[in-house]
Amino acid sequence: MSTSLLYQTIDQLSREKGIDPQIIISAVEDAILVATRKYYKSAEDLESRFNRETGTVEVFAVKKVVEEVTDPDHELTLEEARRYDPAATLDSQVRVPKATDVLGRIAAQTAKQVIFQKVREAERDTVYAEYSQRVGELVNCTVKRIEGPDVIVDLGRTEGRMPRREQSRLESYQVGDRLRAVITMVDRAARGPQVIVSRADASLVQKLFEMEVPEIYDGTVVIRAIAREAGERTKVAVFSKDPDVDCVGACVGMKGMRVQSIIRELRGEKIDIIEYHEDPVSFAAAALSPAKINHVSIVDPEAKHLEVIVDDSQLSLAIGKRGQNVRLAAKLLGWHIDIKSEEEKRQEIESQMAAMARRGASIDRLQGLGEKTVQKLRERGIETVEQLASMTPAQLTEIPGIGEKTVERIRRVVTDYFEQGEATPQESAAVEGEEVVNPTDSAISEAEAPPEPAQAAEATPLQQPKEQELAQSSDVKPGEALPLASGEIVAEGGTAPEDKKE
Repeated sequence: MSTSLLYQTIDQLSREKGIDPQIIISAVEDAILVATRKYYKSAEDLESRFNRETGTVEVFAVKKVVEEVTDPDHELTLEEARRYDPAATLDSQVRVPKATDVLGRIAAQTAKQVIFQKVREAERDTVYAEYSQRVGELVNCTVKRIEGPDVIVDLGRTEGRMPRREQSRLESYQVGDRLRAVITMVDRAARGPQVIVSRADASLVQKLFEMEVPEIYDGTVVIRAIAREAGERTKVAVFSKDPDVDCVGACVGMKGMRVQSIIRELRGEKIDIIEYHEDPVSFAAAALSPAKINHVSIVDPEAKHLEVIVDDSQLSLAIGKRGQNVRLAAKLLGWHIDIKSEEEKRQEIESQMAAMARRGASIDRLQGLGEKTVQKLRERGIETVEQLASMTPAQLTEIPGIGEKTVERIRRVVTDYFEQGEATPQESAAVEGEEVVNPTDSAISEAEAPPEPAQAAEATPLQQPKEQELAQSSDVKPGEALPLASGEIVAEGGTAPEDKKE
């Protein structure tokens, strides 16, 4: 091969692969060196060099000049050395030329494989160095071939691979289709194409908006968050730095032209454009559109947990098909969202109130018990009125410091609580070791105390015999009239006899 032809071939190959010509020259030198070593099958130290003047690759065996040769593969005498280099001296190194025109077909094939391998490695290094700086960039590509689930695309100088996970769920691809994709990764260890492109990444939507919306490109409108399920729906949160610029209107465009252009590129994928809010409550209400939200509350700010209340008719719209709307909204916010209808919330509140009622009211609500008595009851694990009411007098007297008089007072206070709904305030205080007595029980005599209306169904066991006795003594039926202290009778709900008119 002539000098010009070999160098022209190397130069052409370097331009096609986009690599330095010196890399190809080094590959040729290594290939001829491997072929020479394989042909001569010696242990000599060989070197190769591409001679640009002659257009050939020269191979030399490097040997040391010594007085007496003990290792012919690595040593030679001074006399032999001066045949190749007249200036050779002892202990110097001399390069002995090796003939390469006798390598043969097998050696040439080996050299060819080495050259191709070196060129491929150089090409991959060049591709990695270039495209690793372009991750996140939007590129135009053409579908070149289909390899199983992967789509191989032509990027111009190299090929790109679009795995199944990076493909839009509802798209199908044919050889020759022109696509816009975003570079997501450059995989240096991949056996095939190293450049990974995506049609499913959220950054694709952002790059398309930057191309279609001048306000986003110049930084007036900022995309703060994107949540996407490729092929189905995307939510974009935008924010305007200029109060005079409507961020949502700028992205939609006149008659929706801007967003429609992006939707066509994404093959009909739905896009919701939402105004960004710093307040998570307002942002959540906007992110769940098109559903109308009644109320948003923060359950746990540290765990980022929100609760959203909607009308019963808006529940399915807020959740979306297979939970897609709330799932995208949660991804957009970065918060966990619980959606409940008004009816579900009402039932939840009722169940909580019922649970509180089952737990019972605290004994602190009983008016008429001294603090020391309450403390003694708490020490025995009695916390609610219901627990106290369920105990027998014998069980109460087992509590240290509680005697029969205190048991009677407890019974009276609990009875008043259940009859009136809550205890009546008493103007009494408990003294250590003394019983708090209701003045109406001791200071007023039975004859002077005004009788209560006869209520057989609600009367306590102590009240019932008194009412029966009074009813028998006055020959009046219970529930109709009771005798006063003076012997007069007043009908229930009526007036005294002397006040009645004929």
